[in-house]
Amino acid sequence: MEIQQINDTRRGYFEAVEDGKEAGKMTYTWAGDSKFIIDHTEVSPDFNGKGVGKKLVMAAVDYARANNVKIIPLCPFAKSVFDKVPEIHDVLFS
Repeated sequence: MEIQQINDTRRGYFEAVEDGKEAGKMTYTWAGDSKFIIDHTEVSPDFNGKGVGKKLVMAAVDYARANNVKIIPLCPFAKSVFDKVPEIHDVLFS
């Protein structure tokens, strides 16, 4: 599975693709230069139960760490991942 990121100055998304099919997408909105808000995560029904949503959140965490930015997880799914995985709290905006 490949995770691609499309980013512009105001919005962006991470997209999971497998065998040419979109497995899932997680959208975000920039809140200034140093943080972004994860606002929606959606997984294709064909890929339910395969960890696609968590992979998208982890790709955002990797991006945040590499670029020294913080994440505000407003999306209920993304928030649940942050609640369950304390090792990624370093990128949470507080």
